[in-house]
Amino acid sequence: MSATPVTREKVTPSLAARGIAGGAASADAVPSGRRVRARQRRRAQLTAWAFIAPVVIYLVVFYAYPLYRNLDLSFRDYTLRSFIDGTADFVWFDNYAKVLSNSTFAPALLNTAVFTGVSIIFQFSIGLALAVFFFRNFPLATTLRALFLVPWLLPLLVSASIWAWMLNSESGIVNALIQALGGPQINWLTSPEWALVSVLIANIWIGIPFNLVILYSGLQGIPSDVYEAASLDGASGWQTFWRITVPLLRPVSAITILLGLVYTLKVFDIIWIMTRGGPVNASTTLSIWSYRLGFGGQSPDLSPAAAVGNLLIILAFIFGLIYIRAQRRLATP
Repeated sequence: MSATPVTREKVTPSLAARGIAGGAASADAVPSGRRVRARQRRRAQLTAWAFIAPVVIYLVVFYAYPLYRNLDLSFRDYTLRSFIDGTADFVWFDNYAKVLSNSTFAPALLNTAVFTGVSIIFQFSIGLALAVFFFRNFPLATTLRALFLVPWLLPLLVSASIWAWMLNSESGIVNALIQALGGPQINWLTSPEWALVSVLIANIWIGIPFNLVILYSGLQGIPSDVYEAASLDGASGWQTFWRITVPLLRPVSAITILLGLVYTLKVFDIIWIMTRGGPVNASTTLSIWSYRLGFGGQSPDLSPAAAVGNLLIILAFIFGLIYIRAQRRLATP
């Protein structure tokens, strides 16, 4: 029995059929692959939004909404009744005009500038000196550095109360020491000449540890090879400090000063506990004045208080812009 010959005509249709089927399968696979990649991208986006959602919610609830409410307060004429029922009229910039023309504005602004500037100068200078001192390895350096952090770790209420007791005119330990050395009694908290000095001393003492920690971390980031090269070249300690430490520490110093400015502008606890802004507005800053307007009297002026608070925000924003511009200039070759 002879085998039936396989002809070209019988083979060709089957191969063609297979080719058509394979093409159809590959055509179905392309859209399927695209759908899988699209689903993966959507899943990655949803995962990213899930991670960022808590931060966005936190910023909206605790920053954006309070800022909006503060702006709304400053642009309306709110009383206690209108604050509850929400019927206050728009007065636009009348509250700001009222604040700027108030007799308390000039001394409050001056006290804020003096309090902030002097605090930053002494906190940064003493903090930098201590950071350079502790950067050298010597016995008990770690223990002493930890002890310097105590003022920063204490609650502001405790720190301010301690300083109020120490500077008390009648029973304070500072006056007792001055009188033991033959000096006169100083009315630290009740004299217009000394009230601002008193709160400055307390605030400087509280802010030094923060500067110490940040600047000490910055010193650790400077390569030791630079100091070794300077030593081989015969540079003195003073030359090493001004020509190596200060320039290389400039980025850390800038952010330290900026954070100190923003923090010091809004200091309230220390001044209120020690002097309440007195006597005769001698230690009244913008933050103290804002609190007095909003909560310090029997008939609170909520809208002017919000306007003063917004002025503080504007000042902090200006300092932030100055810092950003300075950083850009430093980054530009």
